[in-house]
Amino acid sequence: MKKSMILSTILMTTALSMGLQPNAVAADNGTNVDHSSTVGAAVSDTWITTKIKADLASTKNLKSADISVETNNGVATLTGVVPSKIEVKKAISIAESVKGVKKVDAAGLKAKAEN
Repeated sequence: MKKSMILSTILMTTALSMGLQPNAVAADNGTNVDHSSTVGAAVSDTWITTKIKADLASTKNLKSADISVETNNGVATLTGVVPSKIEVKKAISIAESVKGVKKVDAAGLKAKAEN
């Protein structure tokens, strides 16, 4: 039940934020500019972030609430502090397995034992 609530919250937050993407609306300066590639990239990055967060939330023995995820041009950045190195490795593996992820930057994801 808790994981479904977390997943629902993540999906709702992402859905709401998609309408607030800075590249999603073109400025009206009198010229027609094709923003389809930037909009497509923003949607793709948003989808990747949502998928990673959902997969982290549904993974047993992983404190996903302690992990922040951002995606930019297919590069997923994981940050936060989790209880163990095993959880760091799990999070990286999960992020790498998501379709569209080109690279995972987990330099900011630490285990408590490392602090």
